[in-house]
Amino acid sequence: MALARPANDDEADIDVGRTVSLLGGRRTLRRAVRSRLDAHDLLRKGLPGHVLTHLVNRVSLLRTPQQDSLEKVVGISLRTYQRRKDSPDRPLSPEQSSRAWKFAEILGRATALFGTQAEAEEWLERPAMALEQRKPIDLLSTPAGVEMVEEHLTRLEYGVYT
Repeated sequence: MALARPANDDEADIDVGRTVSLLGGRRTLRRAVRSRLDAHDLLRKGLPGHVLTHLVNRVSLLRTPQQDSLEKVVGISLRTYQRRKDSPDRPLSPEQSSRAWKFAEILGRATALFGTQAEAEEWLERPAMALEQRKPIDLLSTPAGVEMVEEHLTRLEYGVYT
């Protein structure tokens, strides 16, 4: 049985706010995103390409070419990302946008839980007993893996460590 996170409006607003902030805020997104419905509409159209640049600049583990974390997280290789820099106004696909959003959401939750973004990034790269010694970052390339990471985070938020 999976633990469910409370879905009250205040908590959803906090989660959306943290996610928006990690993606560059209103200036980078080019519109206000205050709710999950706003996020849905934005993701269907595709996040602006500037969001990816902002995310890579803000999250050090995405700049590690040996691990190819960017590809695991967003579905774009570091090489493709470097080519995209020439056309930053080109939007991400809805799938890439959704994956970038979900990563920012997970990173935001982990940051709130562990206290700093650096600690959250370390957690993403550390094997977890609850994930059969897999690193959370390695599971973010599939919906099933994302769900496992989210459930693991929820358990940690409630103090359940196994």
